[in-house]
Amino acid sequence: MSEAGRTAPRRTPAGARRVAKHRLTSRRSSVRGVQLVGLTAALAAAAGTSAVALSPSAGPANAGTTSTSSAQLEAMTAARVERRELASRDMSRFDMSLQSTRKAQVDAAAVAKARAAKLAANATLTQRRALALATAKAVAARKAAAAAVAEAKAKAEAIAEAKAAPKVVLPTTGYHLTAGFGQAGGRWASNHTGLDFAAPIGTPIRSVMAGEVIQADYEGAYGRQVKVRHADGTVTSYSHMSAFTVSVGDSVQAGDQVGAIGVTGNTTGPHVHFEVLLGGEQQINPKPWLSEHGVNP
Repeated sequence: MSEAGRTAPRRTPAGARRVAKHRLTSRRSSVRGVQLVGLTAALAAAAGTSAVALSPSAGPANAGTTSTSSAQLEAMTAARVERRELASRDMSRFDMSLQSTRKAQVDAAAVAKARAAKLAANATLTQRRALALATAKAVAARKAAAAAVAEAKAKAEAIAEAKAAPKVVLPTTGYHLTAGFGQAGGRWASNHTGLDFAAPIGTPIRSVMAGEVIQADYEGAYGRQVKVRHADGTVTSYSHMSAFTVSVGDSVQAGDQVGAIGVTGNTTGPHVHFEVLLGGEQQINPKPWLSEHGVNP
């Protein structure tokens, strides 16, 4: 075919090109609109919101709608970020609250443990005090019982000793009689008023019966003299002593020492001049009186 016969290229009128370009732009806008709708739906689904339906076939008239959808997307994204921040703050607060609760529980457990330990210590201390008190009471009871036994034993021994002790004894030992009651002679101004028990100087002189010492003094011709009053009012007298071993007011038992044999006063040798005075005044023969009380000089 000759070049002349070839068909000349078609020239698209300017109006047709503008229509085609507008269609291409609309098609691209539609694609973008579809993509934006898909992205918005995905974000809305993630954020828990409903996507706004955008029509891809709206054409150029939907350009304002696309801008509106972008603003909504930004708002939803901001809302999503805010919710995340709120959730993060809530989680932080929850963690802090949980930590505070756990700390309070730990503190309460520590306080309870301390109280339990204190109660246990108090119970132990109370138990120890009770044990110590019981022990002290037991010791005191044993001591009281021992003291009672000792006292009873002492009383029994005293009673036994009193029963065993002689009620009447002779005024001295290792003696020999050198003068009797009523005896006369140049050695005395009048008849002899007692019994003379001669023994070495220093030989103990004893009270013949229990009684109270009513005199312990130097008495003229009697020398050092002791007198003892007995329960029945009888008084016994011991003279010519070398020393006293009692004082006025002393209580004596039968056999207790009241002095020692000597040569004080009017005497020819060491002896004790022994007298018995009924009622404290009437001189009687000591020999029968001693015999009546169970001893014989």
